[in-house]
Amino acid sequence: MAGESQIPTQAAVKRRFAVSLALFYSAFFAVLGTHMPFFPVWLKAIGIDAAWIGLINALPAITRFTTLPQVAAFAEKRHAIRAGIMVSVLATAIGFAALGLQQQPLALFLIYALTCMMWTPTMPLTDAYALRGVARYGLDYGPLRLWGSAAFAAGSLACGYLVDHIAARDLIWVIVAWAVVAVAASLLLQPLDDVRRRTTETHAGKRLLHDAAFWAVIASAALIQSSHIAFYTFSAITWQLHGLGGLTIAGLWTLGVIAEIVVFALSPRFSLHPSSLMAIGGLSAVVRWIVTANEPSLAWLAIVQLGHGLSFGMTMVGTMNLLVQRVPSHQIARGQGYYAACNGLLGAATSIASGAIYARIGEGLYYVMAAMAAAGAVLIWSARHRLKAHPHSEESGG
Repeated sequence: MAGESQIPTQAAVKRRFAVSLALFYSAFFAVLGTHMPFFPVWLKAIGIDAAWIGLINALPAITRFTTLPQVAAFAEKRHAIRAGIMVSVLATAIGFAALGLQQQPLALFLIYALTCMMWTPTMPLTDAYALRGVARYGLDYGPLRLWGSAAFAAGSLACGYLVDHIAARDLIWVIVAWAVVAVAASLLLQPLDDVRRRTTETHAGKRLLHDAAFWAVIASAALIQSSHIAFYTFSAITWQLHGLGGLTIAGLWTLGVIAEIVVFALSPRFSLHPSSLMAIGGLSAVVRWIVTANEPSLAWLAIVQLGHGLSFGMTMVGTMNLLVQRVPSHQIARGQGYYAACNGLLGAATSIASGAIYARIGEGLYYVMAAMAAAGAVLIWSARHRLKAHPHSEESGG
């Protein structure tokens, strides 16, 4: 009887975890859904030129390989992943509010740099928290993560509607408002039991970095995901120049996110190895960027945007599944930190270079992005046999 009486309690705890995480993913990705497509538009509206926009937009990527790994390791070592998420989103809300009070490029650069130091750890810490919960409660990552994608789409659409009704220079306050909502949602996150510590943990990070297969996963993921940088930074600006309105731009972004949501929802049914999923994602990105470089019509843009489900979503599902296989749960925040750092290093270089390249050849920049995605697909495909033959286990210690 005692065992039976605990079943509803365990089910209730599992449900509370899933609901609170879905709410936080929703709030946090609503911030991203307004920030990613429209932060460059806001910068342009207050008089920032393309070169500065490229530099400023490189800051999140730079902090991913400078400060983020240290923050992730610090939070994991002190059993403070959940607390780290709360502090991170609070600092983010404050930082964006401070940005809204500035218009000078250098001041914006410095304030945004400080903001990104606290903002960029939020995603890997949240994914680490989610993957621990996935292991603890036997859940699937994709169905939890799709709520973030849905909120991204909703936030992007709402902001796109506002672009046609408010001054573009006021868009920063929409981002601030969603950041405040994320702060409130972080307070609802449920505590998780601490995973078992290992006596060899002090050397865990070094051993993880000596794993060639782990490097193949994070490097190929960084190449494929960083190939999206030009799109994230300049698509809204380019589409505006082609005469598209804010709501149309938001609708195009939303199509991509809808496709992403479908991929996440169906991910528990995927039978292909995660390395194959990543390779498919990379090849899809190649096709997507080549078509985008040729200034397609609105109808073709809509079709190409649906490819986001493969180029981003399929790559993400494959990456997360491989990280679960390669990284023991007591090192998952550290592994997420290394992944984010690799992604950030390449993303920062790509963002800085894309500003200069876009200024010279415009949408020809997407050919460079296609080459990056192709390199990522080739890398993960070449490592597929090692990834299939020697997955790490909890007992391996990393």
